[in-house]
Order: sequence, then C-alpha cells, then structure tokens
Amino acid sequence: MQITYHLLSNKGSREINEDRIGSYEKNGEYSFILADGCGGHGKGEVASRMVVDAGIDLFKKSGFDEFYMRNAFEIGEELLLKRQRAELKYEDYKTTMVLLCIKENIIEWGHVGDSRLYLFKNKKKVLHTLDHSVPQVLVNIGEIEDKDIRNHPDRSRLLRAMGMEWERPAYEISEPMEPEKGMALLMATDGFWELIEDEDMERCLRKSKDVHEWMRRMEKIVNKNGVGIDMDNNSAIGIFIR
Repeated sequence: MQITYHLLSNKGSREINEDRIGSYEKNGEYSFILADGCGGHGKGEVASRMVVDAGIDLFKKSGFDEFYMRNAFEIGEELLLKRQRAELKYEDYKTTMVLLCIKENIIEWGHVGDSRLYLFKNKKKVLHTLDHSVPQVLVNIGEIEDKDIRNHPDRSRLLRAMGMEWERPAYEISEPMEPEKGMALLMATDGFWELIEDEDMERCLRKSKDVHEWMRRMEKIVNKNGVGIDMDNNSAIGIFIR
C-alpha cells in the first residue's frame, strides 16, 4: 500500500487564515488533521492551531493506537476550555476539526463541526461526513436537499464544535475500514467544499494522474468560484491509496 498526499491552505479574501492543517507519518502510520477556527468568535486561528498541534504531538508519542482518535479530540477540547477559563473568554477559542488516520489494515476518521471528509472509490464519491450545523438538520428532516447546504443562509450556524461545552462527546468517529487500492480521500473546510460541487470533485479526480494534480485542479475551481465574493479561508488535504 502506497500513501501519497497533498496539503493546501489559502486565506481567501480574509486578513487572517483561521484554518490549520497538519500531517505526520510514523512507522507506516499516518495522521492528518484539519481545523477551521470559528470566525464568528475570537481567537479562531489560535483554537485551530491548538487542536491540530495537540493532535499531531499526541500521534508522535502514541501512534495510531486504539485510543488515539478519542484522545486527540478530548485533549484538544480540554486545552480550549482551559484557555477560555484562564482568560474568562467563554465565547472564544472555538473550531471545527477533522481527523483521519491510516495504517496497513485500518482507516478511521472523526469529525466535529462543518469541516468534512469525503471518501471516493473507483473515482466516485461514496460518502461525506454530515455537518453539525443547522442546514444539515434541515436535510435530515427532509426540508432541503444536501446540495442546498452550500447556499443556505444559516450554513455557518454550528450546533457542535471544539470549544463548546459537551454533556457528551460532540465528535463522531467512524467505524474502522480496511484500506483499498484506488481509494481517494478529501478533508476540507467549508471555505473549500462550499465552492466546488461534488460532481466537479469527481471530474477532477478522473482527469488526474496523481493526488497533486487532483488538488490543483480542485483549487483552481475553488478560486474561480470565489471571485467577486467575500471568499473564506479554504483548506484541504487530499490522500491517494495505491
């Protein structure tokens, strides 16, 4: 099994990039983390950096063991709440987070917020994670379609995020899956996936000989669709399994 990947992060038309991405490989095991600091709150760029850096640091110590995924979310959450308490800024330091781990016989991911993971097989989308947002609830109850989330006026209203108090874990972790040759995965903040349709992701994938070309093709579409709007930070990580 061969893993290749490509990371990108752009600030769009904003003054500050509140996204944070990271990756680490250890003994044939891979961790990829993507976070989008909540722009409606203060210190979003700090929050995203804190959880990504904490997750990567933990991976360096533990690798992809049975506790890593849960611990990465829990440690990141506690760091944010501790910072809020220390500064008495309980509305600040909030972020989304997507975490993907791969080793020889297991793929597993987790997420909270509206940053997404997409899985493709045979160059077709199989799934994407479901947002923890108001529009996603409307999709779930049948009031709007999934494609309508991109332009919904409440698309940025999150119901769960890192840095919000949890009565129970707000993050969701997938069932472990066995890697297959030909799989492609995309992790993306809303500033990225809102500006490219799923069909264009697939079209770019079919035309691309490697992960780098795939990501560059999608980035070009995102930038084109972002012209003339208040373009959000946009970040993504693409992974090929061969």
